[in-house]
Order: sequence, then C-alpha cells, then structure tokens
Amino acid sequence: MEKALLVGTNLNNGEDYKLSLKELDSLAAACDMEVVGIVEQNLTEIHKAFLIGTGKVEEVKEEAENLDVDVVVFDNSLSPMQLRNLQDRIGKPILDRSTLILDIFAKRARSREAKLQVEVARLQYMLPRLVGLHAALSRQGGASGAMSNKGAGEKKLELDRRVLERRLTEYRRELKEVSEQRQTQRKQRAESGMPRIALVGYTNAGKSTLLNAMLDLYGADETDAEAKKVMEKDMLFATLDTTVRRIAPPMHHAFLLSDTVGFIHKLPHHLVEAFHSTLEEAKEADILLLVVDYSDEHYKEQIAVTEHTLKELGADGIPIIYVYNKADKVSEDDIPHKLPAVTQNSIYMSAKQKIGMEELICLIEKKLSDAYRECTMLIPYADGRAVSYLNEHAVVYDTQYREDGIFLKVNCRAEDFHYYEKYIVD
Repeated sequence: MEKALLVGTNLNNGEDYKLSLKELDSLAAACDMEVVGIVEQNLTEIHKAFLIGTGKVEEVKEEAENLDVDVVVFDNSLSPMQLRNLQDRIGKPILDRSTLILDIFAKRARSREAKLQVEVARLQYMLPRLVGLHAALSRQGGASGAMSNKGAGEKKLELDRRVLERRLTEYRRELKEVSEQRQTQRKQRAESGMPRIALVGYTNAGKSTLLNAMLDLYGADETDAEAKKVMEKDMLFATLDTTVRRIAPPMHHAFLLSDTVGFIHKLPHHLVEAFHSTLEEAKEADILLLVVDYSDEHYKEQIAVTEHTLKELGADGIPIIYVYNKADKVSEDDIPHKLPAVTQNSIYMSAKQKIGMEELICLIEKKLSDAYRECTMLIPYADGRAVSYLNEHAVVYDTQYREDGIFLKVNCRAEDFHYYEKYIVD
C-alpha cells in the first residue's frame, strides 16, 4: 500500500473546505493509499505556477521526505504547468483529485459503456498533462508538406500524444454507437407509457441499497429479483453503470426505476461530459428521488452539490422527492416525527432496514397523481387487447366479467383515459 501525503487549499475561507478534504482522504483510501500526513494552506488567490505558495511547496517537500511518502496528492485539479513545476520542486510523484476519481472510476467500471466513458475522460485529462510532464518538443523546420523537417528527431512524447489522440478518437466513435443504442432503449421505455423514476444523489448515499430494497419488496419478477440486484457496498462509487428495473408495488402504478452514477464535490467537468449519455436517465425521468445520507454531518452541502450537478445536466426542472436515507443512525430529536417521517416532498427512512418503503411508494404515487385519472370502464369481450393493455399499464382495482363485457375500475394515465373514453361508464 502506497503512503500518501495530502495537500489541501482553503481558498477565501470556503465553507466546503473541510468536506472536500475529508472526501480526498476517502478517495485516497479507495485507491489503496495510506494517508500518513496532511498539509493545509489558507489562500486568498491561487498561485499560477504552483497552486500553493512557494514557501508552502518547500514545507510539502520537507514533510514528504520526513514521512517517506510514495505520492503527494493535491485536493485540486492541477494545470499541466503546476503539475510539472510541483513534480520538479518536490521530487515525488504528484497526483490531483481528478486523477484519483478517474482511477476509482476505471476500477469500478463493469459495462462496456462505462469503461468507454471512463477511458474517454481519462485520455482527455491526460493529454495536456502528458505534454506538461516532459521536455519541450524540438523546434520543427520551416518546410511544408510531407517533406517537412522534423528537426533533431521527433520526441517519444509526440509519438505518445499521437497514439493517445488516435485512441481517443476511436473510443469516442465507439461510445457514440453505444450511446445511440441506449437512446433507442430509452425511447422504447418512453413509448411504453410507464412512469420513469431516477435515483440521484451523492456517492455512497444509499441509492443502490434503495434499488435493491425495492426489488426485494416490489420486484416485477420475484423469481429473478436476486439476479437483478446491483452491488451495494460502503464505498465511494461502488456502482457506475446505470441500471433500470421494473418495480410493481401491489395496488400502485408500476414504474421503471433507474440507478445513476453518484456525484461528488469537485466532480471533474470532463467526467460529467463523458457520462452525459448515462445521466440522460435522470434528465428524462418523471420524478427524481434525491437520496441523501442523513447521518452525514455534511448532508446539506451534499444536497447542494447534487442540485448544482442536476442543473448542469438540465434536469433541475424535474419534480424531486428528497429521500433522507440512513435516518435510523441519527437521534430521534433530529427527525420531524418518528420514523418513517413523511412531509410533502421528503421522507426520512432507512433503505437498509426497509423502514418507510411503503410510505415512499405512496409519496411517488402522489407526485404522479396529476398525470392519472380514476374511472370505471365496460370493455366488450371483442377488445381483449384493451383489457390486456390496462392490466399492464394501469392500476386495476376491480375486475368483473359481465354478460355485456368486462367491467374494470382503474387508475390510468391521462392519455389512456382519453384514448379509451368510449368505454367509460358512470
């Protein structure tokens, strides 16, 4: 296990500084690093050449030597120039927050799409820093075309850069094909008319645990519920692949529930771009379940980060239910009422203990109510397709087989209400 020295910068007494440094410690642990020391500096402005002041650079160098660390990790994204300068001055391998996140994503990715997304983000981040880490290229001659003078010889760096650029182009092309397939699947789900609910929130807030609990209690195919579960583990970014499952609670509308990649403070922008097709699940949802780790002292900051990321994705206009998860771990004095506690747009619950699951379903149903109508229908036996459709896409409260047709009391989508209006009876 590598020994790491963390370097944190508190710019203008930022309120989120402690949260960011705590997360950096967790990111290092997720990369199998042992944090043996932390160096901090309060800054009023960023040093262009080193990020931190030159005096603090010497302090980091001395601390790194005294602790005999293998790597120095900065809680900021470093520019190519800063990376090169720090490497030269400190004499130890230098990593930044973005590199750690990319490394974790590379380890966790399972599907072909997730692996491509991570690799695109990694290459985008690496290319300019590859140039910054090595000696400058030799000056090229003034001739033009294929016969141009390459000077003293093309450096290995230039060859590496061309290989990476070619690979990046190939990955982007393949990712575009995979994204188009996902878009087709998304279109088919939209055409099914089934409500779409997306789990969003901070990494390790319990989104996968909530999905698995839904499958346990309301999985559409109970015999296959275990196989459809996703990995849940107490770690950052345990799951990266977007998973969509059909949830069918008794006497409630069935819906499609998708689990998306978790957010984190200072999530690299190019990583958000790379995962844009995956995060479209959140953008096109009817309702967002914003899962919050209520037991974390920084949960309010985590909500703010999630809401900011949703705004970047263009998903900030979608109705949100705030799911305050892990509420069983906090004092009852910090909860509005005894668990499960429900307000108009939020619920305090525990997905792990399955406390509040039925209440959450009712809250979802209430949010969806504007798009649905209750009615009674008398459908002739000749139109069995209508009966099958409503059994699949509506909540059927009562079914009676009469001489003149099939009597149904249903709660259906507004579009279906108007489509089958000819069968509606008092």
